[in-house]
Amino acid sequence: MRTLTLLAFLLAAVWSQPGFAAPATKHKAAATAPASHAGTQTDSQIQQTIAAKLAKSKIGQDGFKFQVQNGVVTWEGTTNVMQHKGAATRMAKAAGATKVVNNIQVSAAAKAKATQQLKHATVK
Repeated sequence: MRTLTLLAFLLAAVWSQPGFAAPATKHKAAATAPASHAGTQTDSQIQQTIAAKLAKSKIGQDGFKFQVQNGVVTWEGTTNVMQHKGAATRMAKAAGATKVVNNIQVSAAAKAKATQQLKHATVK
């Protein structure tokens, strides 16, 4: 019984130290930092960042169009690669968009190919 009391006392003493909770607080602040940073980007900055990333990316070959207004990026276009639609959304978010409206259409051929690959993967 004495050991449990001593252990409880020691744990309470450690938990009450100011520095004990600091790592969790720092970690949480670091996790939310990109979201708050994203809101500080101007439309022009988001536009320039996406244009630069698009020029270097494989999805740039799809000829997607986008516009930025009040931090919201709207994508338009079509693709023959299903993953390019998701890549466009991730690209906009990474550039600082607060919201993404993705109107990119995936071709029927790309959908059929993805369905076939999924069927083939589940058969194994």
